[in-house]
Amino acid sequence: MNSSVALVSDAAKARAALTPLRRELLERLREPGSAASLAGQLDISRQKLAYHLHVLEDAGLVRLVEERPRRGFIERVLVACADTFMLDPALVHGTQQTGDAQDRHASDHLVRTAAALVRDVARMREAADREGKRLLTLTVEAELTFATPGDFDAFTEQLSDAVTALAKRYAASPLRKGGRRYRLVATAHPAIQTKATKRNP
Repeated sequence: MNSSVALVSDAAKARAALTPLRRELLERLREPGSAASLAGQLDISRQKLAYHLHVLEDAGLVRLVEERPRRGFIERVLVACADTFMLDPALVHGTQQTGDAQDRHASDHLVRTAAALVRDVARMREAADREGKRLLTLTVEAELTFATPGDFDAFTEQLSDAVTALAKRYAASPLRKGGRRYRLVATAHPAIQTKATKRNP
């Protein structure tokens, strides 16, 4: 069974979900649970957990499954509204800009494009989950090494030519009626240096 993904694009919902304890609760509530059951798992009082669960419920991040009587109180069983919650990148502002103007403009465009990609795919995934449909996507990843900036420029030109030629075969046009339109995004950015890559350049 595919896991469900929910995009958190509301600032109030994001604030409700971002504390460490509430993130832990959302993780554990992939399966139904209550303040009483979670209290034993987390060694936190039921009353304290009930407060945090109430905040998550008000934010629409968890939902009520059932209520059942217990000695002295009503146990409310809740479950997370999705298996994974994704924060809308548009909620994050104020990134520092460095580098020369051209490189900064290019990286800003990449960040905006990536943010839009995350937001759009997450929303389509939510809609597909609700309708019980597949969401067809494609991801191609590769790590490359360029000895000089000239090598990077040459690769960029070759990749652009190849993608342009392939895209022309499937380009949207009035003559190509029906079917589903897709958006293709090709990017490249420096790879994060890990301890392994630093030892083996």
